[in-house]
Amino acid sequence: MKVLGIYGSPRKGGNTDQLLDKVLEGARSTGAEIATVYARKLEMSGCIECGGCDKTGKCVVKDDMQTVYPILDEADVVIIASPIFFYGLTAQVKAVIDRSQAMWSKRMLEKTPEERKTYDKGRGYLIAVAATKGKNLFDGVEMVARYFFDALDMSYEGGLLLRGLEKRKAVLEDPETLKNAFDFGINVVSP
Repeated sequence: MKVLGIYGSPRKGGNTDQLLDKVLEGARSTGAEIATVYARKLEMSGCIECGGCDKTGKCVVKDDMQTVYPILDEADVVIIASPIFFYGLTAQVKAVIDRSQAMWSKRMLEKTPEERKTYDKGRGYLIAVAATKGKNLFDGVEMVARYFFDALDMSYEGGLLLRGLEKRKAVLEDPETLKNAFDFGINVVSP
């Protein structure tokens, strides 16, 4: 099984990175093959809505996102991790999601409307970390995640949605949350 972790935080080594590290460690402990993408390192634009992918399912913009498409295509499980910025995902990971319009176009070209009612490529999960504790804090990001995974022909299976982690490495002071993240990694490869 191939598991892809997409690191969406612009800050290296913070709570979001630490949690995804632990989730991937749990998945790796079961024998899963792990791949990673660091959105903060990609030199790429957002989707320019040129329509270049409409007939081929392939993005025509030549930048670092071209290296991400094959990794997305090969993954059985994709995990997006992002801190919450203004009740949304970071700009870095949102650009990756927006550029996945090409994957959506590919799905539209390859599957009939009836076939699109099912997901054949795998499962998607979300890790979202926030300093605040608002009631509807994760509603928007879960909707974005759901449609991102739909574009990848994957079902959205939920995730780790954590409130109140304000200090840069607060999660390292919480062994129970780290254990839950490790166990979550085990569960995503054997649900």
